[in-house]
Amino acid sequence: MYEAFFGLHERPFSKTPDPRFLYLSGMHREALARLAYAVEERDLILLTGDIGCGKTTLSRSLMDQLEEGHRILLLVNPRLTPLEFLRAVALRLKIETPAPYKADLLEQIGSELYNLYEAGICPVLIIDEAQLVPHKETFDEIRLLTNFQLDHRNLLSVVLMGQPELRKRLAHRVYEPLRQRIGMQYDLRPLTLAETAEYLDHRICVAGGSPGLFLAGAVERIFAYAGGIPRKINHAASLALLEGFGRDARRIGPEILDAVMPELELSV
Repeated sequence: MYEAFFGLHERPFSKTPDPRFLYLSGMHREALARLAYAVEERDLILLTGDIGCGKTTLSRSLMDQLEEGHRILLLVNPRLTPLEFLRAVALRLKIETPAPYKADLLEQIGSELYNLYEAGICPVLIIDEAQLVPHKETFDEIRLLTNFQLDHRNLLSVVLMGQPELRKRLAHRVYEPLRQRIGMQYDLRPLTLAETAEYLDHRICVAGGSPGLFLAGAVERIFAYAGGIPRKINHAASLALLEGFGRDARRIGPEILDAVMPELELSV
């Protein structure tokens, strides 16, 4: 609708976690480096952050970076019982007929992990929204998967991603065995005002536009609303572009953000 008006070839503030649009703040760069290192070491890493901070986009970027010698086992809905979880892992390992019983299922998983090791392939289990895992016993199965190892290395890398309550949950003493298996952890924080300005420019440029489309006053309004959360920044920026298009405004100033603020406040 507004793309041609602003000199864009696509919409810059989509809600999908497109890694092409990933803005690597210092924080996101470090988080991505830690993820890559954990995969290289076949370790278990915990990545937490508020809703909309960019965890899923980081995971998609990680997947794009991994070379052919990896197999991604992605779980985006971890509301699973222990047996359902193991069956989901088995299916993602391309085990055609997962066994109905846990002991046999673990035997199948272990055998396939070893086959992948022999083939030079590193499986990477990525569990998104891990705070939604309903049972402690399911977390126990996640921990026990890290028992599949040789003398010199693990057979599986595990990435646990979730909201801050995941970190709080795992702090409980009953999760001590799992915490001891976590080799790395990182907590994503919201962007600063300066990073918000860079974020907006970055996404505009990736979409084919030029930096400076959002004036300083507009950036300040967006930051005041979004608090540095990328998903909320995207929402505010999308509405602002629509409003600017309707006003025939080539730059997005603070008055445009003031105009869309009632709609933004309704969505909070």
